[in-house]
Amino acid sequence: MNQSHIYKHILLFSLLMISGISCKRSFLDVDPQGKKKEEQFFVSAKDAVESVNSIYGHFNTWQECGFPLLAITSIPSDDADKGSSPGDAGFLDDFDNFTFTSTQFLIDDFWKGQYAGINLSNQCIENIPNITMDETLKNRLIAEAKFLRAYHYFNLVRAFGGVPKVDKVPVTADELNPSRASKEEIYALIEKDLNDAAILPISYSGNDVGRATKGAALAMLAKVRMYEKNWGEVLSLTNQVIALPYTLMSDYEQIFRVENNSESIFEAQTKQDINCSIGDDYTNIQSVRGQWGWGFNIPSQDLSASYEAGDLRKEGTILFKGETTPEGDQVSSLAPNPMYNQKAYQPTSIPKICGSDPKDQNRRILRLADVLLMNAEAANEQSDNVQALLSLNKVRNRAGLASVNIVDQTLLRNAIWKERRSELAMEEDRFFDLVRQGRAGQVLKAAGKQFVDGKNEIFPIPQKQIDLSGGKLIQNPGY
Repeated sequence: MNQSHIYKHILLFSLLMISGISCKRSFLDVDPQGKKKEEQFFVSAKDAVESVNSIYGHFNTWQECGFPLLAITSIPSDDADKGSSPGDAGFLDDFDNFTFTSTQFLIDDFWKGQYAGINLSNQCIENIPNITMDETLKNRLIAEAKFLRAYHYFNLVRAFGGVPKVDKVPVTADELNPSRASKEEIYALIEKDLNDAAILPISYSGNDVGRATKGAALAMLAKVRMYEKNWGEVLSLTNQVIALPYTLMSDYEQIFRVENNSESIFEAQTKQDINCSIGDDYTNIQSVRGQWGWGFNIPSQDLSASYEAGDLRKEGTILFKGETTPEGDQVSSLAPNPMYNQKAYQPTSIPKICGSDPKDQNRRILRLADVLLMNAEAANEQSDNVQALLSLNKVRNRAGLASVNIVDQTLLRNAIWKERRSELAMEEDRFFDLVRQGRAGQVLKAAGKQFVDGKNEIFPIPQKQIDLSGGKLIQNPGY
């Protein structure tokens, strides 16, 4: 996808205040950026494309790719530690130790980031149908917006449970300040959006590479259904994705060096422009401290020790102090942390338009190996041992490991769960996997985390949002 086209127009529309409604801001506490007057926008096909591009551009905001993302999705897991130096960004220790409260500002930032993406999506879904333009392009753009809205709602429902359901541009006072919907209602909206998005093309060419595809919609829907334990649908959906023209990369480490590769199903596209106004901090935050970045969200010793002997994924996931990378970069032996996230590493040989900070690394969101492991898990839950082993062993073999032949369903389930950790480590899935598997407390307390069962499976609703709602939003239990 042509990044200059995507990020030239970051259009965060103001949905928060209308004439005749109280000036107190609603829970949709998102400031507009580069807002065009509405009467001048959503007129042409160019406007339609730019409005959807703005949703993709939002992936590279701080709320979407910076500390808020890592604080919610990675640092609480047993895969990662806070990292950096002890005194730097000490507030992240709250997420490492499960000592955060509802007033922790990063939780509020994460919430606002997801709803900003939803706001952008709602603007597109509501306004693009009224534009006179090519119908095929129109339908595709609406489908992309629905996929992206579903993505943001999936982030919210996994993190908080039921959240306010905003599926159109708010107009009335009640729409500007909705109550929490149930978790089931949010999942129903996500599933409808992803089913609608399944009309998307299988692939793109040229400047459109990187946009949401049919495979992305089906793979995301399979993951959603996995969280609901609807194993029959997970198996059917993953079979459909596996039949599409995706192939595993032969070299695991190269998955994270070659962008939009044969294994990639959906990536957050990141490229700086000549004005240095684009590019995210996802890579910069996690790169070797004192050398290429800030050194946060480092792999844990628990993760390092979890790999089987001979598993090539360990070297492709963990950047060790003092090592030389396959690209020839020497990690300083004086680095303050023993390990760093190699999946976020950007080789110094890649030209950087704007200074020395690495900010041009796409973030992998969906890829084929994840789908194969979902397929294996679903097949095992459906008592299809043959299919489960077939998909599991494809992933293991690529990692340089021998095939397994496990007959017992429980043992195979545990093997698949272990494989998910090794394959998807540091890719923002591990904490949520543990929660859906029903063993978050067991695993995280064993890793030394202060996890509280019945509470920490989800995060608190930000107190700021409860206050803005006038108490209409109800807090999660235990907070």
